[in-house]
Amino acid sequence: MTEVASNHWLRPWGRGFRDAVMLPAWVVGLSLMGVGTLARDVGYPVEVAVLSTILVWAGPSQVLFFASVAAGAAWSAIALAIGFASLRFLPMTVALLPLLRRPGQSMAQQMLIAHCVAVTSWVEALRRLPNIPSEQRVPYFFGFANALIVVSAFTTFVGFQLAGVVPAPVAAGLLCLTPIFFLSSMVAGIRGLGDTIAISLGLALAPLAGWAIGGGFDLIASGLVGGSVAFLVQRWRMTRGSAG
Repeated sequence: MTEVASNHWLRPWGRGFRDAVMLPAWVVGLSLMGVGTLARDVGYPVEVAVLSTILVWAGPSQVLFFASVAAGAAWSAIALAIGFASLRFLPMTVALLPLLRRPGQSMAQQMLIAHCVAVTSWVEALRRLPNIPSEQRVPYFFGFANALIVVSAFTTFVGFQLAGVVPAPVAAGLLCLTPIFFLSSMVAGIRGLGDTIAISLGLALAPLAGWAIGGGFDLIASGLVGGSVAFLVQRWRMTRGSAG
């Protein structure tokens, strides 16, 4: 019985790990090489750089941490800034958990799932999990996320060792891999008119919001408007369909 339960968990876990290693893990990992380079530049050892990837698991927050340390900011201010920078994961986690909740699931497992939520694991999970049997989704997600973290920890180590060797334009280009892959995955995961409207409006409004708002709130504003319009259009179509 124990062997059957073990296979029931390990097989989807291995499939998730394999799917991530095929491409997504390396896209994320290459973008996090800069974290290792930055950690070395501010005088932190490689162990801290790698540990930051495993524990924090958010490139922008890691960059913010090491840059703030280099600037001599107070620890309380650093913690507050990183907390605000990570607020984006709250709605992402709320949107993902319904696909991963199981009867009798412990709070500890839900907290671990929340820790594994990142941009790539989130968008790929939303795209892949609906096609996976519900009882296999949690191990599949853990396998996928574990591959992302393991590869990213490795590339953080490599980035630390290659500090000063990789040209600045190349390092900057690597940072762009994640948003490009994120957008590509979102387009690949389109399942209806609502998704198309949300993504199209978000992209179209982003430059305008950047000019009118800026300050880091432009993407939030364009996403909020695009998503809200898409939601209202979808509701209108459903209402019209029910009335007809």
